[in-house]
Amino acid sequence: MSAKFFLYLVMTPIVIYSLDSLQINAIFKKNKVLQARIFYLLIALCLIYLTTQFVYDFFLASKFI
Repeated sequence: MSAKFFLYLVMTPIVIYSLDSLQINAIFKKNKVLQARIFYLLIALCLIYLTTQFVYDFFLASKFI
């Protein structure tokens, strides 16, 4: 398996844990649970992708991998 796969496995719980600090209920109106969950999912996917790419490129440029 590739190094990116393992980075995704490591970054996913870190990003999900960090997103717990957001209060997305304040952004959305009352009874808009579905929209809030979709927004949370999209933000999580984007951050997981971006952090994994950053770490991978950082190590690739440092020639550790």
